[in-house]
Parts: sequence; C-alpha cells; structure tokens
Amino acid sequence: MRRRQFNFAMALGALATTTLGRQALAQNNNQQGAAAPPDDSFPFDFDILTEHARKRAGEDYRAPSQDLPEALADLTYDDYRHIAYDPKRTVWRGNRSFELQAFHMGWLFKEPVNVFAVSEGTARPVGFSARDFIYREPLDTETLEQVEMPGVAGFRVLYPLNTPEVMDELIAFQGASYFRALGRGSRYGLSARGLAIDTAAQGGEEFPRFSDFYVVKPENSDGVLTIYASLDSPSATGAYRFLITPGDTTQMEVTARIFLRDDVERLGIAPLTSMFLFNGLNRHAFDDYRESVHDSEGLKIIRANGDELWRSLNNPNRLATSFFSEENPRGFGLYQRSRAFDEYQDAGAHYEMRPSVLVEPLGNWGRGSIVLIEIPTDLEVNDNIVAFWVPEGETRAGQQYEYGYRLTWGTIDEDVSRLARVCAVATGEGGVSGVDSEDKEPGRKFVVDFEGGALGNLSPDADVTPAVNLSEGEIVHATVSPVETTKRWRMVLDLKLPDDKPVEIAAHLAQRDVRISENWLLQWRNGDEQRS
Repeated sequence: MRRRQFNFAMALGALATTTLGRQALAQNNNQQGAAAPPDDSFPFDFDILTEHARKRAGEDYRAPSQDLPEALADLTYDDYRHIAYDPKRTVWRGNRSFELQAFHMGWLFKEPVNVFAVSEGTARPVGFSARDFIYREPLDTETLEQVEMPGVAGFRVLYPLNTPEVMDELIAFQGASYFRALGRGSRYGLSARGLAIDTAAQGGEEFPRFSDFYVVKPENSDGVLTIYASLDSPSATGAYRFLITPGDTTQMEVTARIFLRDDVERLGIAPLTSMFLFNGLNRHAFDDYRESVHDSEGLKIIRANGDELWRSLNNPNRLATSFFSEENPRGFGLYQRSRAFDEYQDAGAHYEMRPSVLVEPLGNWGRGSIVLIEIPTDLEVNDNIVAFWVPEGETRAGQQYEYGYRLTWGTIDEDVSRLARVCAVATGEGGVSGVDSEDKEPGRKFVVDFEGGALGNLSPDADVTPAVNLSEGEIVHATVSPVETTKRWRMVLDLKLPDDKPVEIAAHLAQRDVRISENWLLQWRNGDEQRS
C-alpha cells in the first residue's frame, strides 16, 4: 500500500472535483418527471449517470471539501496503518462470489467517495460508518467510533480468485481515478486510471477523480461484477461502466463516456501507470543487490495489421516522451515478461508476480497516438511510467467522447510460435569486452536477446541478420548469433550516438529479408545509464 499511497498523495494534492451523489441523481430524476422515492433509494442506470455527467459538464466546477472531522484529519501514516476494515462487516459477506469492503478516510485521503449498491434499477447508499472498521492500539477507539464519516476513501472487491475457500482481493479503487486488479497468482503492481489530462504537458497535470461508485449487487452466479463510476475534474466529467470477470487473467470491459467542460491539451484515454527503476539497461547506476526492479519492463503495441512492437522501458535522466502514431490499433499495454525469481532476487516485493495489463479497443478508435512517458526516479516508491491513447485533433470544451475497451490483468500469454520475442536487454560501454577502455572505440553497446518463433529450430549457422534503424547516430557493428545451451539468439549493436539529443533505436531479426521477430524499440540518450 505505501508506494501506491505515495503516488496517490501526488495526485490528491492537485485534485479538484465534485461529488455527484444521491441528491443530485434524485434531483435530475425529478426534473425528468420521475417521482422521488420515499426512502433513500433512487432510480439508476448507465443512461441516467451519463445524463448527469453531460449536465455537469455545462456547469461551473466545484471542488469537494477536504474538511474532515479532527479525529480523521489528524491521522498520520502510522495511525492509518492501525486501521482495518472489520471482516464481520463485509458487504454481501458469505455470498461466496463478490464481497465489498471500504477504505478508511484520513491521512492522505481527505476527499470523500460515495458508494451505492444497485439492485433492480434502484440505487441506495451502502452506508459505511466508523463502526465498520477496527482501530488498533495506540488509536483512541472510542473517539474514532463516534466520528461521523463524510464518506470513504475508496473500496475493494473480494473474490475467491486463487482457491474456493479464500476471499482474495480482486480489484481496488482508491485515489483520484486510480484502480488496480489482479489475475490468478498475481500481486499488485501497476495501476490503471479512468482518464489522464495534460500528463507531461506544459500547463501541469490534472487528475480527474471518481467521486461516486455504483456497485450492482451480485445476485446471480455468472461470475461478472458490474461497477459504475462518476468522474469529475475542472476540465471533464464522465460516466464509466466496468464489467469485471475474474480468472487466470481478470478481464474488465470498460465503457467511458467523457464530456469536456474546458479545453484539454492532452486527453489520455485508458491510461496505465507503472514503475521502472532498473534492469540490464541501467543496473550499474544503482548500488543494489537485486538484478532488476520494475513493475513493468516494456510497452507492447499491436498495430492494426497485426505487427507487434516491443518498446523497452527506461528510467532516463530527464523526462522522456514517445509518440507512436496509429490508426485503429488492436491493443497496447505495459507488460512484465520476466517471470523468474532469479531475474529480480527480491523475496519481499516479488516483482516476478506483478501483473501485465493489455488495453484492447472495442470498436474503431480512429487516428491518434499511443503516448509513453518516462519520468526520472531514484526510488521504487515512485510510479514513473505512464502510457495512454490520445485521439487525433483538438480537444475542446463541449466535445464528448465514448470509448469502449477491454483491460486484461495478470500473466498474459503471448504467442511465441509465430515471432521471436525480446526476453532480455542490456547495455554497456561499446567495443570489445575485456579490452582496456583506452583502446576502445567510443560508443555504446546494446545487447538484446530474442527467444521463440523460428529461432528454436534454426541451426547455429542459419542466416539470421539484424535490421537496425537509428533516428540519429551511426551503426558501428551489428551482429546476431545463437547463445549456446539456450534457445536464445543475441543481437549485439555497437552504436555511436550524439550527446545532445535522444535517439530512437528500432531493430528486428530477419532471415532472407523476412522478419522473424517482433520489432524492438528504445529511446536512448547518452547518460541514461548513469544517475545525475
């Protein structure tokens, strides 16, 4: 939790949102001629939520209050760690399908979130209170149990994901529009967001917030949970629907209806947020016993024609932004391919168990760009990788968008029978290894290992060649050879690169001019292997 809370703090500090809430929905229903229910329930469906988002986009933005009762406002990080949801108070407890628990307000989480249960077209507040939580010593239990909570900080859904006898955490929504989910055997790593606005843009980033959630009561055994969410920010409103199907990989079908109340420089659809500290590209810049530290190691892009790109992630010395122009891409995602403990050597974090996430558009998204942002960091507590889709054209106040896409979370199988895949990357000083550096030609060496496809069946003397392109610089040497005792083939590139600008490197393996591997990409600036 601590790393995610740290990043949520960065987001929450810049947030300004408003709560949709039960009253607003009931008011709108009255305006449409529907009678207000006599109790605290009200009619609800996705179209009602959408109309409220549309209406709010034409109104002035109102930031939510961050005034908390003193007992909550004074909670420290250590205090927050001593608060847990009481399992006896779990919503839908004993359902053996989906169960619901809330996150407590306080510490970094100062803006209330409302949670409603939906059944048969009617929504009503779940009604979380301080008595739903356990306050461990040294907290003042008596005082905290009397606090009237203005809402909760978010919620999590439990499901028997790994064994029928244990209710595991499946998905959690907490902080801004962040959420994260698990596949079978996974541990939390990267997060998704509802919307990204002006990430790495000149005017500074804005963090939209899910203010209200509507969870459909699981009344059947189809294994699908439906969650709706209301999004708000100074520049946009939105209505979201999530259809969640747990399994070996957990799938979420997302429908996002977005309304702009202000101009947006960079509108990020289906954003993913992750962490990359180091691997073979920059390991020697960190005095660390571990082999690699990252939640994700590559951005995968599946183009409309089926071509696949693998962009190795980097932790640069300065902010780096890459744009991949596409039309109707089949998918993109942040992947954790390395799945062996020895590739990380972290017995606590177990980075080999972090999920990958693939975004697959449902329907045509038209022209636009997949944007990758890499932010320098010296600490693994910082999420420094962001990827999202940006539609082509200007995004102006009054415009509206609807996007459908599928998110797949977990250890995602990739077809290695058709094309070889990148399985390891490294870099070092150019020239011949073991030679005094004074005798070496200046430059940088990049080593990329490929595995799969036709490579496992080729003889060592097969005619496999590297196809390499640079945006700047010079290719000094480029070779490919099999790695003995393995099924890998290794591409070694010695490059002379300019010192004053980033270089885009693109390469693949070919046999008789036929591509037999995915396309490997990297943005590199001399000095990225060091920490400034």
